[in-house]
Amino acid sequence: MYGNPTFHCAGADIRAHCRQLATVVKVAGRLDNANVERAGRYIDRFILPEKPFVLDLSEVDSFGEEAISLLFVIDDLCTAAGEEWSLIASRAVEQTLRDSGIEFPAAGSVPEALNHFADAMVARRRLLPLLTKTA
Repeated sequence: MYGNPTFHCAGADIRAHCRQLATVVKVAGRLDNANVERAGRYIDRFILPEKPFVLDLSEVDSFGEEAISLLFVIDDLCTAAGEEWSLIASRAVEQTLRDSGIEFPAAGSVPEALNHFADAMVARRRLLPLLTKTA
């Protein structure tokens, strides 16, 4: 099998794609008390230093309140790695987060998130020559 195969996790199908601008992990199905811990352990391995991270939950049709803990873990890991991350949320995910009063960095789609990371990279590259010049 080529690349990263789909990981089947008690109702959630998880697939990771390493792209030039970011690592994208897509989850489809459901995330709830039965699988969120195992799914989190699998997803965590794709949070890499010097690589922004996109968690695509656009095809998650059931998102239990306990699954919010997964988003906090990802936020903590990305912060510790000094990396940006973005969430692509389905309606089920949006509803659970809204009901809980919680927000995470989000984008409307994977291309939108990748464009944001590309823009940030261009801005850093423009700033770099200014930081290396001496008086």
